[in-house]
Amino acid sequence: MKTLRLNDVTLEMSTYQEESEPKRKIAFTLHVTSETYHDIAVLLYEKTFNVEVPERNLAFRGEITNYSTSLTNLYEAGAVSEFYIEITETDTNADS
Repeated sequence: MKTLRLNDVTLEMSTYQEESEPKRKIAFTLHVTSETYHDIAVLLYEKTFNVEVPERNLAFRGEITNYSTSLTNLYEAGAVSEFYIEITETDTNADS
């Protein structure tokens, strides 16, 4: 399992893919529990991130370009959902 940092929040990814053309892009899956759902949702609402994948020596500024979840009701105790997220590098000169 790889470690990912989004805006200085460390997350454990269960799957990971990386592309570099035309822009850097990562796709990953997180297992989100009913206990961690609120914190993850608040983080993802930021939409634009400083992305770091230490194991790949990768760092860039990016935004969510694709997102899905396997379960929408994480308010039940013990529930777990897979969050699939793609983050694509943004232009460094663009306004955010």
